[in-house]
Amino acid sequence: MSADRRSARDERRRRLGQNFLRPELADQLVADAGVQAGELVVEPGAGTGGLTLALARRGADVIAVELDPVWAERLAERARRVGPGTVRVVRGDFVSVPLPARPFRVVGSLPFGATTAMLRRLLDDPGLPICRVDAVVQWEVARKRAATPPATLLSTVWAPWWQFRLGRRIRASEFRPVPKVDGAVLTVTRRDPPLLPPALAGPYAGFVRSRWPFPAAR
Repeated sequence: MSADRRSARDERRRRLGQNFLRPELADQLVADAGVQAGELVVEPGAGTGGLTLALARRGADVIAVELDPVWAERLAERARRVGPGTVRVVRGDFVSVPLPARPFRVVGSLPFGATTAMLRRLLDDPGLPICRVDAVVQWEVARKRAATPPATLLSTVWAPWWQFRLGRRIRASEFRPVPKVDGAVLTVTRRDPPLLPPALAGPYAGFVRSRWPFPAAR
């Protein structure tokens, strides 16, 4: 491969925050998430497709969203040869693509630089029919989000509808290229029943932001 092509690839990786999981680990993470055949799974930042293919092999129907046009094209080609699940590759920015109207799960390794924006896309609106999220994020982000009681403004805004659990720590060496920090699995499940009706999400978020930081959070 020419130096020019390597430079273009490296620039995309830096700009899009691409750090890809080893395929063997991707298989284990999908197993840990307990994904079942026939489930609809949305995958943000699908990249090289390690998680995508593991999900399809377990029989899930996957909507794989990837911003990088090169990886989106390669993944679409690879996905034609897997099953028993199905894969539909959507090229686009996850924060703006339409999400399914029927219940779905989310499994993905989120680009570290876009983690907050992607989580907000999923969790700001509790009316979205999300059943569960299993996301690989930076270790410190996962630890912060899973804190009890909530320790940040966003975690407090999300708390009436979502519960957070810190999963396995993932060493930086498990990614390619190797990032400077470790990752972790952050699992988000829907409260049943919720502490507030979903229709109050906007007013509640406005209230929290107008009062933040609360005295106990200073």
